[in-house]
Amino acid sequence: MKTILVTLVIGHLFTAVFIIAYWRQHKNESTIRYFLYGKCLQAAAWVILILRGGLMDPLTISLVNSSLFIGYTFETIAVLKIQNILSKLGRNVYIALTLFNIAGFHSILFFDNDEKFRISFTSIAIAAGLFLPAYKMIQRRAESMVSYVLGYLYLTILVFLLIRAFSAVFFDTLISFYHLNGNQSMVLLGQYFVMIAGNTGFILLMKEQTDQALLRMANYDDLTGALNRRSFITRTNQYLTAYAKMQKPITLLLFDIDNFKSINDTFGHDTGDQVLVDLTTRMKGQLGADDLFARYGGDEFAIVVPGMDERDSSLYAEKLRQAAEGAQVPELQLSYTISLGVLTIIPDEGTHLEELYSTCDKALYQAKRNGRNGVFRGSVDNHLVHSQKNLCE
Repeated sequence: MKTILVTLVIGHLFTAVFIIAYWRQHKNESTIRYFLYGKCLQAAAWVILILRGGLMDPLTISLVNSSLFIGYTFETIAVLKIQNILSKLGRNVYIALTLFNIAGFHSILFFDNDEKFRISFTSIAIAAGLFLPAYKMIQRRAESMVSYVLGYLYLTILVFLLIRAFSAVFFDTLISFYHLNGNQSMVLLGQYFVMIAGNTGFILLMKEQTDQALLRMANYDDLTGALNRRSFITRTNQYLTAYAKMQKPITLLLFDIDNFKSINDTFGHDTGDQVLVDLTTRMKGQLGADDLFARYGGDEFAIVVPGMDERDSSLYAEKLRQAAEGAQVPELQLSYTISLGVLTIIPDEGTHLEELYSTCDKALYQAKRNGRNGVFRGSVDNHLVHSQKNLCE
């Protein structure tokens, strides 16, 4: 028993040491603090049990279970927060639930002190706290396999706790830390493996979150959240290859904000940034599931629409123009318009994005020359053919 308990303490403390080392550079991250506090409290519970020699006196039982209640709550909150699936309200509910659990446990301890009821209450209380992470994390299979596996770990623990509660009440089978009846070793070994899996899972979730942040920085524009140029080019080339094999059309649209330099010069670059963000939000609302949307540079944006022919892409471009026309940036007395160049082709093996971009860019500038706030279509032979307005007619 003492060997397992000492191992539990060492495991939690080693995790705490690594968390502290990481926390030194991320002190504003509440997720790390919650997990650190949880590990320290769980280690404290096992230290108390070691120092008290496994006694069943009320003081030991109170300190051990109170530390575990709070420690498990902190750990659960940290695991949910790191995956952005816990709101501030949810955190407060967990805190209230923990206070209720401690009060309920001590009511049994001081007024009845029937061990089977203590075990049953504690098991159900901890299981209730594990229900949300188990449910939410199992749902996230498509987003994170680590979260999915950890969710099933929590579900397994939850089921065991319910079995433990049921056995204590109806069969007088006490699966407890305090009885040398064969079940004690099973409980402590279970705690050990849960600690290993839980600690490793949290560290992997941290790494996964960091990887996702780095991936987002590498692929998306910081200001607008649209794809950056490099990522857009890579994904568009993949589309060109795929649609060349299928011999299906693909549309490229380039657009920018009319007189954007004047907006920056008159209202300042902060206002210009707000306009870019507002435009991005409006354009995203028009996108299909497979469309690629990128900030190509400055105030120039690009959209690739796979599978759309000339007629449909002309209507689509007009819808984008209208989405921006008359738009007013929230909190600013400022409206803006956009001009668009459109190009639709059926790609082949010799199709290059650079040539498509050059042709579509010329169409965009023709829309500018035509008076702005319009759409102009280019053709693959680099001759600008006709405008969106004429196509619609």
